[in-house]
Amino acid sequence: MATIDRQTPTLALAHALAAAGRGLPVFPLSATKLPALRSPHRGEQRPAHCRGECGLPGHGVHDATTDPAAVRALFAAAPRAAGYGIACGRAPHRLIGIDLDVDPAYGSDAAGALRQLALQHLFTIPPTVTVLTPSGGRHLWLTGPADATVPNSAGRLAPGIDIRGSGGYLVGPGSVTAHGRYRLAPGTAHLTPAPCPRALLRLLTPPPGRAARSRTGSGTPSGPATGTGSAPGAPATAARRGEGLIQFVLAAHEGQRNTRLFWAACRAYEHGFGDALADGLTAAAVRTGLPEHEARAAIASAARLTSGRGEQHDGAA
Repeated sequence: MATIDRQTPTLALAHALAAAGRGLPVFPLSATKLPALRSPHRGEQRPAHCRGECGLPGHGVHDATTDPAAVRALFAAAPRAAGYGIACGRAPHRLIGIDLDVDPAYGSDAAGALRQLALQHLFTIPPTVTVLTPSGGRHLWLTGPADATVPNSAGRLAPGIDIRGSGGYLVGPGSVTAHGRYRLAPGTAHLTPAPCPRALLRLLTPPPGRAARSRTGSGTPSGPATGTGSAPGAPATAARRGEGLIQFVLAAHEGQRNTRLFWAACRAYEHGFGDALADGLTAAAVRTGLPEHEARAAIASAARLTSGRGEQHDGAA
């Protein structure tokens, strides 16, 4: 397990500056993989949906920049930063993150699921930048075309596969978390992010009609949400999109229950269906032995933490 000490913020800044120099927009993260800067709108009566228009830092992924002076300023305001996030979907790379989770308790094999998808839909993942996570998972970095907007999703493509697209972020290599360090996979450090195969891109992007329905708040939401409200019919949609998160909570052992619930709730709110999934997450937590009042308190904390940031992340990514 990586040690977090006084040198950690300095190293995080150095890694972030190196990434920014390669055209990747970055911002500081805490050891929890969440944005290190608190929202300037905390404490406001109504949730703010500001994405940085106020001119102040503290808007999560919307703070991301490639400007070295701005990167230094962000890290100066976050002296306890332990890592950095890389904004997806932004020019010039328009990064798409394929997050392959590993959860031995649940028996998920995300890498195997991706191979199966590749066989079914006739595509191959080209050699590309690959980041190893402390949990044993991996992040594949791909690039998307300018005319495609890839939404974020958790477990929609297949169990254990999360997608980081427009409005989301990946934890950058060299970042240190409470569980360990993110590092480049051997043999991939010299690579640049490879173009996303067309067949895979079709799986990641909603059909035009579906995207339009999502923007008007009807049908099945498929793009990044701009708040935590729910559209009509959202509970059923949330159940489908959040099944992986509920299973993640159900797999918690004693000592993990609150942490897993809080993490899952943060992911749900970041993807825009937190309110709709709250009851399902609560029920799952209660089944693991967590008292209902503690479960609802953890979910409420996740809602407060993520409201106003507007980020579409996988903080786990």
